[in-house]
Amino acid sequence: MIWTLPWRRSGRGADARPERKAESGFIALHLQGEASWTRRDYATLSREGFMRNPVVHRAVRLIAQAASAVPLVLYEGAAEVTGHPLLALLDRPNARQAGASFLEALYGHLLIAGNAYVELTEAGPELRELHLLRPDRTAVLADAQGWPAALEHRVGTGRRVVPLGAGSGLHLALFHPLDDQCGFPPLEAALMALDTHNAAGRWNKALLDNSARPSGALVYAPKDGGNLSADQFDRLKTELEEGYSGASRAGRPLLLEGGLDWKTMGLSPKDMDFIEAKNGASRDIALAFGVPPMLLGIPGDNTYANYQEANRAFYRMTVLPLVARIVREFSVFLAPSFGADLRLWYDADQVEGLAAEREALWARVSAADFLSDDEKREAVGYAPRGGLHSKAGCRTDQPRVLAGNPDGGQ
Repeated sequence: MIWTLPWRRSGRGADARPERKAESGFIALHLQGEASWTRRDYATLSREGFMRNPVVHRAVRLIAQAASAVPLVLYEGAAEVTGHPLLALLDRPNARQAGASFLEALYGHLLIAGNAYVELTEAGPELRELHLLRPDRTAVLADAQGWPAALEHRVGTGRRVVPLGAGSGLHLALFHPLDDQCGFPPLEAALMALDTHNAAGRWNKALLDNSARPSGALVYAPKDGGNLSADQFDRLKTELEEGYSGASRAGRPLLLEGGLDWKTMGLSPKDMDFIEAKNGASRDIALAFGVPPMLLGIPGDNTYANYQEANRAFYRMTVLPLVARIVREFSVFLAPSFGADLRLWYDADQVEGLAAEREALWARVSAADFLSDDEKREAVGYAPRGGLHSKAGCRTDQPRVLAGNPDGGQ
């Protein structure tokens, strides 16, 4: 790009003098800037997303709290087991956290970092604890063939290596198309929407802080073609900053001396349409997390007929698939430590968000006159009254095949 400016010296000779415009002493340059994006590491995503953005904060908490509140059940073979040490461990993973708090933090790590790291410590046959390792302090170590072999946990100058495998360390990761070891967080997929939403908020805050500072330029156009002196320029700049900036000076008229003219250069909030831009960015963030915008209070989204339908879709499409994936991993990770054929699953019949769906199922089954009572019980997940004999540690009067159970034939 070749710029021809009035003050640029011509190459024809050293004595050539720059052209001077007598009718104006103001020149404006408009440049196209490059967008600045948030870094993609866990600490930055946590600060800019969960800690500063209300949409991300609410979406992460909504998913984590809903998923951690889903009741878990334990099976040994085809029978449900109660009062087992594995369930006690999940109910109280360590001395600092209860089961719900532990799982909420685990789901939060998955949603923000795409990874969650769990360590099982054993001090005896009945003394076991589960601890979460923070994603930004943990790295995956690979063996000579490139397969994950251990977790490296660093705190300050300390370093620990936790082997991966049953009874030691567990790495949970969301699908990443370009990484064989680490997961891809939903928040990173919504990074452009996150930056747009945060930038709109910062712009509005700056507008409030500088509500009386006009967005434009003072043009000095003297009749004799002269320019402002250095002292005059500094005095004018100081008067603008001290007398016309800040919310307390909003609406104060701008007094101009002779030869000064005000030229508006900025766009109004209506022209920039920041409100719609923020709502669009909010919908993109909700889409990345799998949360219906209606549940986050985002206007302009009528995808679902009512709140109840949106809540049911949220559980069926987002919460329960995430819970199912985690409990499968925990089954493989924890079962060998207890020496039994154990399998964890979730009890969808006790989820309040699916109460309407469960009532509709019971109504349809109850109206089926061609089914016997035992067939109706099996249709809704209960064992027949004359089915399995009860035995110690097992319940046959409770649901044995629960809604969403992949082993429906058991």
